[in-house]
Amino acid sequence: MDDDVKKQLSRIANAIRSLSMDAVQKANSGHPGMPMGCAELGAFLYGMVLRHNPKNSKWVNRDRLVLSAGHGSMWLYSCLHLSGFKLSMEEIKRFRQLHSKTPGHPEYGMTDGVEATTGPLGQGVGNAVGMALGMKMLAARFNREEYPLFSNKIYCVAGDGCIMEGISSEVSSLAGHLKLNNLVLIYDANHICLDGPLAECCSEDTKERYLAYHWDVHEINGYDFDAMEAVFHEIKTNQQKPTLIIFRTVIGKGAPHKEGTHKVHGSPLGADEVAAAKEALGLPKEEFYVPQAVYTFFEQKLAKDAAMEANWHEMYRLWALDYPELARDFEKMHTQHLPEHLEELLKKIAIKSPIAGRSASNDVLQTLGKELPQIYGGSADLSGSDMTMMKDFPLIAPGQFTGRNIKYGVREFGMGTMANGLSLTGMITPYCGTFLTFSDYMRNSIRLAALSHYHTIYQFTHDSIFLGEDGPTHQSIEQLASLRAIPNLHVIRPADAHEVKMAWMAALHYKGPTAIILSRQNLPELSCTDVSYAEGMARGGYIVKKEKHALPDFTLFSTGSELSLTLEAAERLEKIGKHVRVVSMPCWALFDKQPESYKHTVMGGDLGVRVAVEAGSDFGWHKYIGLHGIAICMERFGESAPAADLAQEFGFTVDAIVERLIAHEKANQNR
Repeated sequence: MDDDVKKQLSRIANAIRSLSMDAVQKANSGHPGMPMGCAELGAFLYGMVLRHNPKNSKWVNRDRLVLSAGHGSMWLYSCLHLSGFKLSMEEIKRFRQLHSKTPGHPEYGMTDGVEATTGPLGQGVGNAVGMALGMKMLAARFNREEYPLFSNKIYCVAGDGCIMEGISSEVSSLAGHLKLNNLVLIYDANHICLDGPLAECCSEDTKERYLAYHWDVHEINGYDFDAMEAVFHEIKTNQQKPTLIIFRTVIGKGAPHKEGTHKVHGSPLGADEVAAAKEALGLPKEEFYVPQAVYTFFEQKLAKDAAMEANWHEMYRLWALDYPELARDFEKMHTQHLPEHLEELLKKIAIKSPIAGRSASNDVLQTLGKELPQIYGGSADLSGSDMTMMKDFPLIAPGQFTGRNIKYGVREFGMGTMANGLSLTGMITPYCGTFLTFSDYMRNSIRLAALSHYHTIYQFTHDSIFLGEDGPTHQSIEQLASLRAIPNLHVIRPADAHEVKMAWMAALHYKGPTAIILSRQNLPELSCTDVSYAEGMARGGYIVKKEKHALPDFTLFSTGSELSLTLEAAERLEKIGKHVRVVSMPCWALFDKQPESYKHTVMGGDLGVRVAVEAGSDFGWHKYIGLHGIAICMERFGESAPAADLAQEFGFTVDAIVERLIAHEKANQNR
């Protein structure tokens, strides 16, 4: 590499160090070690490697860089600011402050150029694998020999913590199996953890581990620009497998008294150490100083970046003329288009009755797959049980990406993070499936999807004790309440095929994550749920049976498989002279968003005794039924037995419900 280029890259690296030190020190909070240790890497990636256009950070064929080691966020913010993204120096100075665009860990949608929300270690690795898979699928679908529309690469920077977290094992194993030769994982191997030296808790051979995953592995000095140039040139021109680059770095490099120690991992350097570091690096004492030569370098690069993107758009124009049908699919996927007649289309799907919720959803998926080119799905080794397979499309296979069904294997957490990465392509609406109980394995990925409004859809089946003989290890009790507690996540538990159809309508329209909760056992079709989307599912909760007189004695709220049971109990109560209202509550989050006037129509006034009937924890139900309401729910874990026996054991029968309510009424009358 030319010496002048090396000098320029060194100036950029020191600008990254200086900005990072100053921002962390000003905030009196943060992690200066990674930004200082990886400064040369940042300079080389943003100065020489990445094919993107910072002035159009959403260009679909851009290279993408995910910082999985999100605690090193000032490294990313410094690189984004210097290279021309919409991130001002004022925002750099507001690092970790309220409502700034430079939060403690990167957040997608908040900061221009941030490709994924990261922080919980290893999540970004999974996101990057999902992005890489998504780009391979888009390339298989749209590329033609003379028109390589998708030719980008996905880069991910991870640290020791990311490599140790189990999530990296799950997704790296699958990436190697699928031969994702557009994925580059850069391992900042500085041998330091937050608590101290890595050797105190880890002695594995990471290189051999990744070779066993069928990856290519390179090891280089993290400060040798010539070595970087050689490795990245090889990757750009001849990558055959996912690739790990082990960068040997020194955490906090440049801090004369703290570099190489865990003291620079999670705490500011201190004013004296910042001053000493700047003196040692030959930098001015001035805070937030950037040499004009650094800005000039990136200004010149921006012109090349813009020209590169313009050439791509011209290629796209010619491609669209030659392949108009593909172009129509491309635009549908790029805009996440939904047909105006979607509700009519869904309602026309013929579904037998009775039918399990999971099977009804599978019937819906067959139609959605044909109508919506952006729908891609997969399962964690359960597609035959959670019913997620689209039968008209092949499987994704190693090196073969024309299919639309993904077998994630027994890797639930990996599946969740990869599905988020698929969503982040901007052109794919992913769904993924497993048993509801196993959503616990996925929780952190679901939480980040909710935080960042990723359009990820979860098909969780085997939703209650009524899955039967597999017993309490597999029977979901607390999972519904746990998922409902996540802000921005729509949790929908449909009662029959009608509500299943409208659950998918809701999930497709909501620009955020949705968990559709489905039964294993057959459910009867209910005429009262056959209402329009606007009158039913879109409301989250709606009256399915009105009381025959002005004041009901009982108002019963229910979801899922228990709604039909609740309606039967209501009929029995009416036969003994009671007045009963029944409310279907498939999605609490949607109901809570309704106008107060509507919620009053459903829940307001004197509704008698309010009762929740759901085969899960009662946690959260008292918001709707009041402190003195009756929760016919699960108060302990289930048992291994046939579903009918479990219904008797736990009081989910018409007789048990009616007896409990009448007993409650008599007890109150005798007070």
